Amino acid sequence: MESFNNLSRSIKGRVALITGAASGMGKATAQVFAAEGARVIVTDINEDEAKNVCKLIESDGGEALAISLDITNEEQIKECIAKSIKSFGQIDYLINNAGIASPVNIGDENYADVWQKTLEVLLTGQTRMIRACLEHLLKSDAARIVNISSTEGFGATPTHSPYTAAKHGVIGLTRSLALELGPQGITVNCVCPGPINTNMTAAIDQKDKETFARRRVGLKRYGEPVEVAHATLSLCLPASSYINGVALPVDGGLSIRRA
Repeated sequence: MESFNNLSRSIKGRVALITGAASGMGKATAQVFAAEGARVIVTDINEDEAKNVCKLIESDGGEALAISLDITNEEQIKECIAKSIKSFGQIDYLINNAGIASPVNIGDENYADVWQKTLEVLLTGQTRMIRACLEHLLKSDAARIVNISSTEGFGATPTHSPYTAAKHGVIGLTRSLALELGPQGITVNCVCPGPINTNMTAAIDQKDKETFARRRVGLKRYGEPVEVAHATLSLCLPASSYINGVALPVDGGLSIRRA
C-alpha cells in the first residue's frame, strides 16, 4: 500500500473550471481553490461579476480567468474550453455549480417552460460541461469532477418538482459516471448543500430562516457558502483518490434528522 506520506493534499498549480462562480457557493469555491494555489477559471452568465471575482482572487495573489458562459449554449461552452486551454493549458477539476430555482405548481400554465429551463441548467448543463472537458480531464493525473446537487436530491419540497427532479438526477448522473470514468482515472462525486445563505435564499425572512434551522438543522443555523466550498475542495485533493461516486451532504445534519 502506498505510504500516507505520498498522498498529497496540495492542489497548487492545478486548474479548476467552476461554473456559476460569480456569486454564492461558486464564488466561495473559486476563492478557496485560488487560496490553495489552484489556477481558477471563473465562469458565469454574468461576466461583469465573474471579472469582479477574478479581481478579488488576483488581489490576494492568485491566478484567475473570467469567462462569460451560459451552460445551456453549446457554442459558448466550446469557446469557454478553448479559452481555458489557451490560457492555462489544462483542466484538472470541473466543478458543476451553476444553478437556478423557480417555484412552480404542476398545474401552472408555465410549468413546462420552468421544467425545461430547470433541467437544462441543473442537469443537462452538467452533462454538457463534462463532455466538453472530458478530453482534457483524461490528460490529468488527478482529474476530479464535482457536481453540485442538493439535499433536495434526497427528499422533496412542494412546488419545486422541476428542481427536485433535477437534483435527484445529478446524484444519479454522478453515480453512473463514477463507475464509467473511474477506471479512466477521473473520480466523480457530488456535494449536496442544505440551507445555505446565498442569493437563492436571500428573499427568505431571517426569522423564518432561524425557525427552520432551529427545527430541522442539527447545528441550528444556515450554512455559509465557504463551508460548501471547503467540502468541494476536499473531494478534489490528490489524496482523495479513493473517494468516488459519493453524494456528500453539507447540511448541518438536516438530512439525518427524523424528529
